[in-house]
Amino acid sequence: MDRPRRRLEAPVGASTLLLGFEQPVRITRAGRAPETLVSVFCGPTTTPAVGEHGGRLSGIEVMLTPWAAFTLFGTPQYETADRVVDPDTLPHALDRRVGELAAALAVLPSWEERFRLLDDVFARWWDAGTPCSARVVRAWSELVRTSGAMPVRRLAEEVGWSVRHLENRFREQIGLGPKAAARVLRLQRARRLLAAGRGQAETAAACGFYDQAHLSGEFKAMTGCTPREFTTARRLTFAVAPPGDRMDGEATSLILASGTTGASGTPAAADASRRSADFSKTDGTT
Repeated sequence: MDRPRRRLEAPVGASTLLLGFEQPVRITRAGRAPETLVSVFCGPTTTPAVGEHGGRLSGIEVMLTPWAAFTLFGTPQYETADRVVDPDTLPHALDRRVGELAAALAVLPSWEERFRLLDDVFARWWDAGTPCSARVVRAWSELVRTSGAMPVRRLAEEVGWSVRHLENRFREQIGLGPKAAARVLRLQRARRLLAAGRGQAETAAACGFYDQAHLSGEFKAMTGCTPREFTTARRLTFAVAPPGDRMDGEATSLILASGTTGASGTPAAADASRRSADFSKTDGTT
């Protein structure tokens, strides 16, 4: 790109591993100091983040189910929730540094060879990793299937654990407690419906919010803007180019105009209609 790019990322039901090839990305999340890293690991989140780069960014972004991240890295996932870290600072026992893997991927001449190497390394890490509890996987799958609508007590009964034990194992292997994870998945569905043109009242009812005000409050807390601001900003972005969502079929991202504060404080998409000409064109990378 011919200028820097800033993008707001809303919480999703996944962990993220960015294997950067050269250029750094600066990530800002409310309540935390900005981090500037080339390779990045981020566990599940409940708050928005703003990612910035100078106009060029190359690498591979891998979206992981949270329990898969636990198996690959062997790190209690509550240590990475709502944080971004250099993956090589995690106390994992991998057979090569993540930075070394990123460098090896960068020098390969084709994406086919890069993905083949990545598959081979991940398969080796997986075989040597810490197995995740089958009950945690089952509970997570039920939450995903119901978009966070299954009550925690019923979820515990489904897998044969007490609520307290489910909460402890979820924090260890998912990163969030089951209630917080359900909030993220419920709001993820709400963003998807709103982006598809559904109204706020209809979306609130479909996703299990008490009312439209409850939806708006959760949206503001976890996305940094109101439902109307988010959907308006996405429409304006699509007038230029799609926002480059991180997951297929999901509404995860907003391209921000230069100078907006996003996750640092004020609503990320406030007055979006007045800034429509300033939205950057997404570059299709992370």
